[in-house]
Amino acid sequence: MATLSVEERTALQDAVVRLLADKSTEADVRRVMESERGYDPELWSQLADMGVAGLIVEEALGGAGAGPLELEAVMEAAGAVLLCSPLLASSVLAATLLQALGDEEAKARLLPGIAAGSLIATVALTDDTGTWTEEGVSVTASKADPPLLAGAANYVIHGQNADVLLVLARAEDGLAVFEVDPKDSGVTIEALPTFDHTLRLARVVFDKAAGRRLQGKAGAAMRSALDMALVALAGEQAGASQRCLEFTIDYAKNRYQFGRAIGSFQAIKHMAADLLLETESAISAARHAAAKLAEGAKDADAAVSLAAFACAEAFTRTTADAIQMHGGIAFTWDHPAHLYLRRARADAQLFGAPAVHRERFLQALGA
Repeated sequence: MATLSVEERTALQDAVVRLLADKSTEADVRRVMESERGYDPELWSQLADMGVAGLIVEEALGGAGAGPLELEAVMEAAGAVLLCSPLLASSVLAATLLQALGDEEAKARLLPGIAAGSLIATVALTDDTGTWTEEGVSVTASKADPPLLAGAANYVIHGQNADVLLVLARAEDGLAVFEVDPKDSGVTIEALPTFDHTLRLARVVFDKAAGRRLQGKAGAAMRSALDMALVALAGEQAGASQRCLEFTIDYAKNRYQFGRAIGSFQAIKHMAADLLLETESAISAARHAAAKLAEGAKDADAAVSLAAFACAEAFTRTTADAIQMHGGIAFTWDHPAHLYLRRARADAQLFGAPAVHRERFLQALGA
């Protein structure tokens, strides 16, 4: 895993920012989020050409070979514009799971397509309880050849757009990962309604679906994939929080009431100061978690859990207070503030609620 210099990482982030400023405007987000796919294939292809789709895929398999630091930087840019894409599902969760498993044949077969953006993979991990833990895996696999999967997985990110499903299931000898074709007759994919229209989630039901078992330690690989996904999500939340704060401050400077800019009112000043602290803390937590994960530090678990709850809560508070600071206009469908609030509420539950990650953080400190 290669780590770019600060200058290279900044240049990468700036390139992504420029592309998204042009191709993922508010109008683009509103158009794409109401489309059937929920992402723009043309923009996805451009991101892949820049190396974003294969950012953390090893170079030998067509990726950039970068790590958590680079991923977090890119996700800050993606979060700032509420990017609609399968980046988190395919390029982070699925790619990390495959690499952590270490099944060389599966890696050679799937990772080049993921890196090129031509193949969208996702991970079916948790059941209807949404715990995102080993205990929450309820899909089972038979001893047949090929193994047949039964049960359901929920909250599968971009499950309706996936070309490949990587399914965590319980085999006779323990937890395992199975590669499943979503077009298999034993697979039923049901799109879920979402509060955040920029997010695509699905419930996948397996009824004697044929699976190809992948080699490797599924439990450890799952935890590695979730750690990387949490760092990516924290970066997204931090970047989105910062953008939300920026346009709220601009509004406070330019909105006049009683002959004064509302930003000159003490109550607004105090709220803005609190949100600045929240946002800066979120950015620090996300980058700190990425750095700890990149170096494989002993306290990486604690850093990731800290970022998971701190960034989620900062994003949620920033968006809620931003709407209050805007007044009635922010409640309208035409204003972008509610789009950020929707993303914040959805992100806060995506891989476990903030309270769960706070508890894990405390446990990691105790350990």
